[in-house]
Amino acid sequence: MSGAGVTVRYWAALRAAAGTSSDEVPAGTLADVLAAVAARHTDGPRFSHVLGICSVLVDERPVTDDPAGVTVGAGSVVDLLPPFAGG
Repeated sequence: MSGAGVTVRYWAALRAAAGTSSDEVPAGTLADVLAAVAARHTDGPRFSHVLGICSVLVDERPVTDDPAGVTVGAGSVVDLLPPFAGG
């Protein structure tokens, strides 16, 4: 799905706040990826607020480590999942 970058997919409220279902950003650490998407969606505080409470999956694996220490390679997919109703 992705070439030289990382595909970031948005779900639920984050998708609504972004106004798109996904973006492609450069590979790097997860912290870099999150900073890149935050920089793209600065037209209101809702995106950054929802981003801050999301669960993160990299290539379908949950991430619980410090984002600065997680490498996200080219061609990877990052899913950002805000809390859903009831959970």
